Amino acid sequence: MSTELSGGLVLNRVPPVRAPVAGISDCYPIRRVYCVGRNYAAHVREMGGNEREPPFFFQKPSDSVVLDRSTVAYPAATRDFQHEVELVLAIGRAASHIAPGQAREYVYGCAVGIDLTRRDLQIAARNSGRPWEAGKSFDASAPLGVIKPLVERALPSRGAILLAVNGAVRQRGDLSEMIWSPDEIVSQLSDLYRLEPGDLVYTGTPSGVGALQRGDSVRGEIEGVGSVEIDVV
Repeated sequence: MSTELSGGLVLNRVPPVRAPVAGISDCYPIRRVYCVGRNYAAHVREMGGNEREPPFFFQKPSDSVVLDRSTVAYPAATRDFQHEVELVLAIGRAASHIAPGQAREYVYGCAVGIDLTRRDLQIAARNSGRPWEAGKSFDASAPLGVIKPLVERALPSRGAILLAVNGAVRQRGDLSEMIWSPDEIVSQLSDLYRLEPGDLVYTGTPSGVGALQRGDSVRGEIEGVGSVEIDVV
């Protein structure tokens, strides 16, 4: 039996979310958003975890991505809305079971992202053994800066990463402090899912996560990669 469908759609088709790319007018179409948990030892410790455990992956919907200089509404159902600045990898080629030494070949570029979190809902879900979606995968929870193509460069392995709220630095670290490198993250993720062009991978956050309030201006930066800014309203 054929699985092909004919005819139109009963609803207006929602266009894919797109992100700007540095230096060109064309955009990067977003398919999936993967996130890595517990990938900086100091952040693992501040969250009460065991830094020797391997990272795990969770997802956000593609339409949770909001672009640089966006306004983000303080989300419902939380009293502890927190920031996590992260290096983001933009996948450019499809593959499964990628060796760490070949990961660079499958990454189109990098950007700065912020994993916004309803921490109280995340912790309640964690403590009860339930999925994290309510704490992590809500509307506008994945701010993203401009994607910078890698061209001939290797995946970033060092460089300052920081986040400031209203001009005061809260998170400060270095990409070299990752427990699992970007190459290893791509490899491990590709063992679980077939990666496709358009997939984003948020690679974890350094220590210093904290609460945001309405009226806050937030800026994340990574040396050699770029920045992202949002205002909480």
